[in-house]
Amino acid sequence: MSDAAGATPPWIVPATAALTRAQRAGRLPHALLIHEAPGAGGDWLALWAARLALCARPAEAPCGACAACRRAAALAHPDLARITPLEDSRQIRIEQVRDLAAELALTSHAGGYKVGILTPADALNRFGANALLKTLEEPPPRTLLVLVATQPSRLPPTVLSRCQRLTVPAPSRAEAVAWLAATHGPGEWQAALEVVGEAPFLLAGADPDALAQLGAEVRRTLDELAAGRADPLATAERWARSELALRLRCIENWLTERIRRCQHAAPEIAELRAGAYLSSMDAFLNIRELFGLLDEVRDLRAGLDAPLNRGLALEAVLRRLAPSGAGAAATRGHG
Repeated sequence: MSDAAGATPPWIVPATAALTRAQRAGRLPHALLIHEAPGAGGDWLALWAARLALCARPAEAPCGACAACRRAAALAHPDLARITPLEDSRQIRIEQVRDLAAELALTSHAGGYKVGILTPADALNRFGANALLKTLEEPPPRTLLVLVATQPSRLPPTVLSRCQRLTVPAPSRAEAVAWLAATHGPGEWQAALEVVGEAPFLLAGADPDALAQLGAEVRRTLDELAAGRADPLATAERWARSELALRLRCIENWLTERIRRCQHAAPEIAELRAGAYLSSMDAFLNIRELFGLLDEVRDLRAGLDAPLNRGLALEAVLRRLAPSGAGAAATRGHG
């Protein structure tokens, strides 16, 4: 993380300030749960907390200049362990948690803290969570265990109750654009955020101009689908072959914006209707259908690692966007 020693993102300042006060008062918690909005910087804060605990200059921690800070920022400090799901798994397994517990129980190489980071902690399976509970109940002295989660509700209450919680909220669009420009240089960050949402850390290493073009193409095609001017089958086949995860994020944002417009409209326009399709010609926006589609898109994105026919699953979603018969009409129009 190249930004680990750089300026703190402004929306994370309240969290870093709270941790700094605790560290200065000698009250750094032994277990910390960082509840982050997706892509808002939970991993950044976890590594910052590790540097805070491991810094060789406690009165200035994290100073960013000492060897301990530099090694921690590079994930090369001998007293820092970071646990993530294994490459062939979407879960953090019990063996990984046991290895972490054994490492935390050892004497610190530097004579200070030992730090363990689990991210995403909501990927802990049931057995891993139970193994982690033993460490939380009887933590070794001078240890800091940091859990990063976007869905803390997936963790057992017994784990949650033993952690001090910090929240990393989604930044405002202006904050995200300013931070990206300052840390990554100029670019189409505003348009890139239209693709991923208020999740600037998802754009690390990304080409903002390419993302902006992709987002514009997806939104234009969705508008055409809703108006009956595009073919759901052809669109699904094309999108399934390229950048599907990003395209699904674009669809989420497009649906969310339609829901917001509907909710801000006059009460009579926000009527719930039972029609099977969403027509741009219909003055009554179907909120129920929009929310149902949003859930389907999120489920599809969450299951991209599973074996499935991506084109078929995406076609089912896009057909619900198009007015009845629009797919066949568009196909005939292209024939």
